[in-house]
Amino acid sequence: MSRIGALRAFAVLGATAVVLAGCAAAPAPTAAPTSHFCARMVTNSGGLQDRSFNQASWAGLQKAKKSLGIGAEVLVSNSETDLQPNVDQAVASGCGFVLTVGYELTPATTAAAKANPGIDFSIVDDTAVAPNIKPIVFDTAQAAYLAGYLAAGVTKTGKVATFGGGNQPPVTLFMDGFVDGVAHYNTVHGTSVVALGWNKTTQDGVFTGDFEDTAKGLTVTNGFIDQGADVILPVAGQVGEGAAAAALQAGHVSLIWVDSDGYNTLPAEYRPILLTSVLKNTGNAVVEIVGQSLSKRFDNSPYVGTLKNDGVGIAPFHDLASKVSTNLDKELTQLRADIVAGTISVTSSSTPK
Repeated sequence: MSRIGALRAFAVLGATAVVLAGCAAAPAPTAAPTSHFCARMVTNSGGLQDRSFNQASWAGLQKAKKSLGIGAEVLVSNSETDLQPNVDQAVASGCGFVLTVGYELTPATTAAAKANPGIDFSIVDDTAVAPNIKPIVFDTAQAAYLAGYLAAGVTKTGKVATFGGGNQPPVTLFMDGFVDGVAHYNTVHGTSVVALGWNKTTQDGVFTGDFEDTAKGLTVTNGFIDQGADVILPVAGQVGEGAAAAALQAGHVSLIWVDSDGYNTLPAEYRPILLTSVLKNTGNAVVEIVGQSLSKRFDNSPYVGTLKNDGVGIAPFHDLASKVSTNLDKELTQLRADIVAGTISVTSSSTPK
């Protein structure tokens, strides 16, 4: 089987292992909840094992289940046709809290919330407006700024690159921060590192058109490698695993993952090429908001993850720590402090409010 075939097979197997096929019931909780409160989560069409925010959100809900003593199950959407039925089933469960993940679910979440004012809803990575919907969004440009600075500091070719799954604010927010971080490094060090794949001014760049086809990630990344890029930031969900495969095959290319720490969520074979990850600490936000719903303190003001509240950040350098000099590491620490203090302002037209 080819590498891409294996990747696709792995994704399918991962999804089917947890799928509530045809919106069937999730596996029974391993321990009885200590209260009658329960929560339901609905994934976007990328499925549960997406190495990204579906997986991270479910990890957060599982943590809430354990720490708060609630019932929690997930409804997995394998295609766009599953979205509305899964939201309907989540509502029909009688649970007091429904968590949906991604912009695809905004229409269904909004309609369900307006029709069910007694249920608390949260949506990850998009803004839906209703009195009982609390958006969970992240200013990932702040953390991606650090990642861009890091990439510019470790490149040997003077070229780095980024691409997205689709031209959407939650994606381009990463890309804006990344290219600005590269530019800041150039200003500080008098270098001329080039960031391929994204033009912040025109808000245009390289996109694969979806978040699941790993073959597209492989092709796009090989194109960047052919142009000389040796650090790649894919913002494309499972498509990014194709980028990881291309980087591993090239042998001299590093990858920066997004949303979760790829060192822990990707297959172990990719660990040698993972420089860091731009993190959304989705799980922590989910636990906090479920607790608010449980204790009747829920409100609809957006949760915005930032460097200041540890809602975003960058992961450890793991196996590639030797690539990051002591001076560069110190610069990143100071840069983070400057962003938190407001001394350095990271801006994007996609910054969540």
